[in-house]
This record gives sequence, structure tokens and C-alpha cells, in this order.
Amino acid sequence: MADVNTGEAVVVTPADLPVFCPNPAMPLWSSHPRVFLDIEASGTAMCPYCGTRYRLVGAPPHDH
Repeated sequence: MADVNTGEAVVVTPADLPVFCPNPAMPLWSSHPRVFLDIEASGTAMCPYCGTRYRLVGAPPHDH
């Protein structure tokens, strides 16, 4: 995962799924309850607690 607080979306890859916030790159002081984000359908998601935006790069794995 990319660094946060740059004003840009945090870039995640299929290897990072499932996406959750706060993510491991966030400092401890900015913690809030962990929330899992549904990013696979649209390719983007926003945390309802802190507003961090996430963007999926690459195709998610398909379940058959």
C-alpha cells in the first residue's frame, strides 16, 4: 500500500485485498475502528471514519 495523507488516493493492488482502514501505513495516533471497504466492484472506496480514499490498481482475482 502507498503512503497516506498525501491528498491522493491510497493505491492498493489485488494482493492487498481485502482492503481495510486504518491501513498498516497509518500512524497509530490516527487510529479508528477497523472497517473493511468494498473496493472490488467500482475500483475505489472511501473510509467512512477518516475519509481516506483508496484506489484499486489491477484486476481483482475472480472466484469460480
